[in-house]
Amino acid sequence: MTTDRQGPGDSLDPHLARRLLEQARAARAHAYAPYSDFPVGAALLSRDGRIFTGVNVENASYGLSTCAERAAVVSAVAAGTRGFTAIAVVGPEDGRACPPCGACRQILHEADPEMLVITEGTSGPVITPLRALLPSAFERSDVRRRSVQP
Repeated sequence: MTTDRQGPGDSLDPHLARRLLEQARAARAHAYAPYSDFPVGAALLSRDGRIFTGVNVENASYGLSTCAERAAVVSAVAAGTRGFTAIAVVGPEDGRACPPCGACRQILHEADPEMLVITEGTSGPVITPLRALLPSAFERSDVRRRSVQP
């Protein structure tokens, strides 16, 4: 297992990383990708140990398509879950990395900036801290609340 380490909390049990990749592969089988033929599956691990999966769902109006990572986050939030440890993402080819797109990196950062991202490598899981994939992320503190004057 390869790990791009960035801090003391950036480790994950190798067996758990493989299990998350397996669940992401199983979810990928349900992806709806008739336009790109690029099915993606994701498995999101919550801090309480639950796993939420997601798949990409495409639409003829391409902008309305949803990525697997965002689908997993939405599923977890809909179940009342907050706080996540890791997300595994797989694309159409086993053994080849499929990192989250930029929009998903931002959504994942909002969900939990300390999350680890697991992708497939030629010799096993590759674990990368989300903060390494999205440096200088736009954060909640960057949004100013403005009072509306009548």
